[in-house]
Amino acid sequence: MKTLEEIGLGVVKEHLIKNWMTHDGMWFYHCLQTMGIEETNRINKAAIRSLAALEIKRALKLFDVDAGSITTFERLKDVIDAAFSVSTGDFMKFSYTFPGENTMHWEFPGRDCFAYQGMQRLGVLESYECGVIYRVQCWIETLGIRYTVSPEIRGCLMNATGDCSGDVRFQFP
Repeated sequence: MKTLEEIGLGVVKEHLIKNWMTHDGMWFYHCLQTMGIEETNRINKAAIRSLAALEIKRALKLFDVDAGSITTFERLKDVIDAAFSVSTGDFMKFSYTFPGENTMHWEFPGRDCFAYQGMQRLGVLESYECGVIYRVQCWIETLGIRYTVSPEIRGCLMNATGDCSGDVRFQFP
């Protein structure tokens, strides 16, 4: 039997995030079976908002960042990188870049969005309201940063347009 040290931090992190996302998917599935898609979407977004606020605060604490110090785009980029480093797994195939001043670009290449694939398996793509980018938006709101998202996300962007990519533009005083 291997030890945690032999397995390695990256493998353990991926394992924990897969378990968390499986729990999230199972929670969604059982709510869907019990309450239907509309109520499940509503509760899912409420849970995401609550989780995201705790999650970003925990990331700040983990990386020893004072929320009041996030007053520039450079500092926000560091915080976003830190938060994603502990909150996403390679299996998610989510990527993001900072292509210009005050801008973050995200994308799921091809049709590789894990949420899209899950909702496709459940047969609810037409009614699913994306929680993935919403989670990031909730992080940003918790940090008190003003922003806009383009394109505006209603439902599942991948389902609506065949592509899940866009930009978050941050506004600093």
